[in-house]
Amino acid sequence: MTTAVVTGAASGIGRALARALHDRGAELILADIDDAALTTTADALGARAVPADVSDPSAMTALASAAGEARLICLNAGVVGPSLSAPWEVPAAEWDRVFAINVAGVVNGLRAFVPGLLASGEPAHVLVTASLAGLAVFPGGGAYGPSKHAVAAVVQHAAMALEGTAVRISMICPALVATGMSAEGTDPALVAEEALRAVDDGVFAVVPAEWRGAVVTQAERLAAGRPPVPPAPVG
Repeated sequence: MTTAVVTGAASGIGRALARALHDRGAELILADIDDAALTTTADALGARAVPADVSDPSAMTALASAAGEARLICLNAGVVGPSLSAPWEVPAAEWDRVFAINVAGVVNGLRAFVPGLLASGEPAHVLVTASLAGLAVFPGGGAYGPSKHAVAAVVQHAAMALEGTAVRISMICPALVATGMSAEGTDPALVAEEALRAVDDGVFAVVPAEWRGAVVTQAERLAAGRPPVPPAPVG
């Protein structure tokens, strides 16, 4: 039976991942900064709750210690931030908070878990929740889009560093998901199921099919020295 860790597990994609893993028979260690919501989710799934702030390196080290023999680590916690405007219009404190959670939260998780996973010599997997906003640039977006671009880069760097080891890493890059961050979008349960299928199948990045062309178009324009245009889905 797999033991899995999920951060940001009290709501949204994290809670959906926890439920999907529970349905697969995994033993769960769930983490979130919202103690009350975390307890509710953990109790419903028979999971162990470990309150943790992913932006705090010591909290992530403690989570890794509590997780013991976990071999699936879902680094999912993230925030959007209230200012979805031009970069210079986003307050400095908001830049700091969004990057501390979205980017440093992933780095702290890798630092806390990966050395132990490598030392075990056993097959293991790290699943990171990135975003379509980390692959394509949208108008506005505040600090969120740039933070997710950084997350996507961290995951790619990590994948190169882990090449040839028993530890794999992958990322999911969903578009709008109906969570606390957005009232509209894909059901998080569908995102979670697709994510776990990708882990099973060895897929490195899960990108919505209708947005793949837009990601490629923006990259081509950048490589050609042309300014970006707002992305649009196809199909």
